[in-house]
Amino acid sequence: MSRIAIPAIATATGATADVYAQVKKIAGGSVPNLYAALGHLAPATLGAVLNAEGVLASSSLSKQDLETIKLLVSEQTGCDYCVAAHHMLGKMVGLSADALRAIRAGQPTGDAKRDALIRFVLNVQNTSGTINENEFAAIRAAGYTDTQLAEISLAIALTIFTNTFNRINDTDVDFPAAP
Repeated sequence: MSRIAIPAIATATGATADVYAQVKKIAGGSVPNLYAALGHLAPATLGAVLNAEGVLASSSLSKQDLETIKLLVSEQTGCDYCVAAHHMLGKMVGLSADALRAIRAGQPTGDAKRDALIRFVLNVQNTSGTINENEFAAIRAAGYTDTQLAEISLAIALTIFTNTFNRINDTDVDFPAAP
């Protein structure tokens, strides 16, 4: 059970009700537990998360790239909530079960560009973001642009934020568990 008690979504008022309405438009009428907690506690924070997610959705990274980053970061961080969510979303954007397993393990998927992304994201996480020239050259040689490096950075940062909040809250997982 989540550590932070959240009132029923239907009872929300003001800024919380407004941000929940925004989530419902995005999420097909529901409010996932992560967003319910953030919206209840800090509606402006949830609004910022939603805005950042909108920026990523319109970025030049593919949906598969974004889910690769989010799943890998969540696995590395140990956030069962986000692993479940991004495993499901990864399937929805066309990542195979084998690719999803490899991403979670930080292993090659057989797709050279995705594998370069996995290596890069792992390196960013394992070196506190200090990237040497060879690693920088490798991600660019894989076809990622300077703009995409900024977008990758945002995806990592946003995922770490949600992972951290979910670990603090021990947010109840409302997605199918990842195998």
